[in-house]
Amino acid sequence: MKIVAAYSGTFDPITLGHNDIIHRAARMFPKLIVAVGLNPNKNPRFTIDERIALIEACTTDLPNVEVRGFTGLVVDFAREHGVNVLVRGVRNGVDVDYEKQMAVMNRDLYSVLDTVMLAPSPEFAHLSSSLVRELAGLGAPVEKLVPKPVITPLLQRFGRPDLPAVERRTRPR
Repeated sequence: MKIVAAYSGTFDPITLGHNDIIHRAARMFPKLIVAVGLNPNKNPRFTIDERIALIEACTTDLPNVEVRGFTGLVVDFAREHGVNVLVRGVRNGVDVDYEKQMAVMNRDLYSVLDTVMLAPSPEFAHLSSSLVRELAGLGAPVEKLVPKPVITPLLQRFGRPDLPAVERRTRPR
């Protein structure tokens, strides 16, 4: 059986934690699809096309990774794209409990679909897209939170000057 994995999420925006999971999963599976979900309930700051482009810019070094958008159930996406492994990032026990429940439900809905949970590298375990958006909106530096291709679009989205954190702090007032 050919293994095709998918890492799904909203990625609004992709963080260094997401990027860590993508790069590690790409080493584990012959094909990895980053499935960018459209969830209007999360009030995304970036359009789905913008999120896809940002992830593609962060994964140019991974020839076995493709990025696709989707709406609806991840199991329907999996069925449509021949995915038989879902990759999920889990930061803490709450994430594990939630993802375990989703893994059982997804397997019930699509019996060939298994779920693999990956813990982020320790330096990224505190990151979430919602935290990144909040910090960016409040003027915090984002260089240690998101991959380089995301910094400028993120700062621009929040109407912030496109300056590295060091330049912002040392700029005369």
